[in-house]
Amino acid sequence: MNVQVENLEKNMAKITVTVDAAELDKAITKAYNKQKNSISVPGFRKGKVPQNMVEKMYGAEIFYEDAANIIMQETYPQAYDESKLDIVSQPQIDITQLEKGKDFVYTATVALKPEVKLGKYKGVSVTKIDSKVTATEVNNTIKAELERAARTVTKTGKAAKGDTAVIDFEGFIDGVAFEGGKGENYDLELGSGSFIPGFEDQLIGHKAGEDVEVEVTFPETYQAEDLAGKPAVFKCHIHEVKGKDIPKLDDEYVADTTEFETVEEYKAFTAKASDIDRMSTTREKTGVFTGSYAIHPLNGKKVPIWASDYVIAGYGTGVVMAVPAHDERDFEFATKFGLDIIRVVASKEGAEDELP
Repeated sequence: MNVQVENLEKNMAKITVTVDAAELDKAITKAYNKQKNSISVPGFRKGKVPQNMVEKMYGAEIFYEDAANIIMQETYPQAYDESKLDIVSQPQIDITQLEKGKDFVYTATVALKPEVKLGKYKGVSVTKIDSKVTATEVNNTIKAELERAARTVTKTGKAAKGDTAVIDFEGFIDGVAFEGGKGENYDLELGSGSFIPGFEDQLIGHKAGEDVEVEVTFPETYQAEDLAGKPAVFKCHIHEVKGKDIPKLDDEYVADTTEFETVEEYKAFTAKASDIDRMSTTREKTGVFTGSYAIHPLNGKKVPIWASDYVIAGYGTGVVMAVPAHDERDFEFATKFGLDIIRVVASKEGAEDELP
């Protein structure tokens, strides 16, 4: 792996990471193993279709997204360390080369910690905000992850909201086709609101192969003034209806796609990670920043330490103590003179609960 750093303006930097083609091949195989139980090919049981046959039928591109995510999760932490940058943001990732047989190249644009002088914060009162994550929020987070992992499949039945209809369409006003009103093999997600109001709703309930006349009226505020407020008829032909095959959340899926073995373990991790992220976001709005960071216990990222926090710190000998972040002398000792920050908590009571 090769890492190059380019300093940009306004405390930004770009990290370019190049990963050997052999590592990309390994990641593609991992992506195949992740997806194989959901791939169906006549003559083979699910999970038994050889990788080369899948790539021959659908192209290696079917595995690219998962393979890229696998590589970036494995290599970005190392690139982070090698860059020796003081990064204070999530990376903005751009993939510049992804092709089987070639090196995998991506860039991570990040914000750097600026040179700042800590202002006066002693004696400032902070309003405590409840940042606890609910079970519903955990389930919604996991639901969104499952939807992102969904495969697109061809449907033989009627189109429903959320499906994608592949259509040809041509628009007419008073029986005359108008400019810009024609398209072919257009992928339209029904319910997305990307077409004028009422258009997508009239395709719901129809099947591939059907011809549909869609009657709509352009909004008065439509950007093309010659069409604004006018009724129109769109003659549409539906070539294909595509739906989402959303994975079922069970222990088998969790074991195949995450580092956990059960749904309960995965939910516990999601709840803890969400709680820490929310706590950090809440304090960005309400807290007083000390200018120092701890390491996120789950994903290794930097977490800002606020003046209202208590830092659970320890010596290599096993002695553990709670250090108030707002105490400049104790906190400086904790962060600069040999203590390892174990955890950051929001209150003195919480800190005391952490101590042996």
